[in-house]
Amino acid sequence: MTLSPLQVLTLENFLSLPALEESPAWEFIDGAAIQKPMPKTRHSILQKRLLSEIDAHSKDYTALPELRCTFGGRSIVPDIAVVEWNRIPVNSAGEPEDNFMQPPDWTIEILSPDQNATRVIDNILHCLRHGSRLGWMLDPDDYSVLSFMPQQEPDVYRVDRQLPVIEGVDLNLTTQQLFSWLKIARR
Repeated sequence: MTLSPLQVLTLENFLSLPALEESPAWEFIDGAAIQKPMPKTRHSILQKRLLSEIDAHSKDYTALPELRCTFGGRSIVPDIAVVEWNRIPVNSAGEPEDNFMQPPDWTIEILSPDQNATRVIDNILHCLRHGSRLGWMLDPDDYSVLSFMPQQEPDVYRVDRQLPVIEGVDLNLTTQQLFSWLKIARR
């Protein structure tokens, strides 16, 4: 799918595009369809490990990769959307609805080298304005996590600072521990 950055769409038009779900993901922000960069190896390792760790440390929440979240006039695809199980709409068969029309409880983005940090921060702030309780932006090049909470200034976490998590996720993790997942021991 090729779209001009100046081509203005409605959210309804965007959601009906035939190639919307091709990879990497497309997002709808301020009337424009914007494709996220293709994840690289470090991004994928961090994403995989965080999904596993969050799920292992909560029975009330699930961590979902690349979940399209449509709300507040946008349709975004966080690298990880952490959602309380009871907030996931289910159909008559008891299975999850395909379209998630709410903000995640916690949104996590992993910055790619060719990704616009301002756009990522803008999506995190959009989530917080619409009900998310926590946002993280991981920067693998800087070994830092920029944390966002409603009504608070962002905070930068490095080295051995304990990262904030939402209530109901019993995960004790420092920035150093998180980025140590990138060290691969050769066998």
